[in-house]
Amino acid sequence: MKKEEIERIRRLNDRFRRSGIGGDIFITPGIQALGAEVMPEVAGKVAQFDQFDHDNDPHGEHDFGAFEHGGQRIFWKIDYYGPDMMSGSEDPSDEEATRRVLTIMVASEY
Repeated sequence: MKKEEIERIRRLNDRFRRSGIGGDIFITPGIQALGAEVMPEVAGKVAQFDQFDHDNDPHGEHDFGAFEHGGQRIFWKIDYYGPDMMSGSEDPSDEEATRRVLTIMVASEY
């Protein structure tokens, strides 16, 4: 993949993660079980996440993160689908050809 495509994917992922524009967000039962008052706090940490390094972001796409909250290890992951949501996106750098899905989960659900 070209450097420009990776940079575009990263920008699209950061925008989506911070605003919800360009995809769907799923909260797993493990996150829901933490309580309604905790979910906005966790979502805020996902939106503001900036601890990317080679271990959690080897391709530079900003599509995964992990952090601690209230004694729980939390993971979030962005996946890329085609507009029909039936298959993977052929080009995640193409905003029109990609539907992003952000899943926020307790690490034990991974």
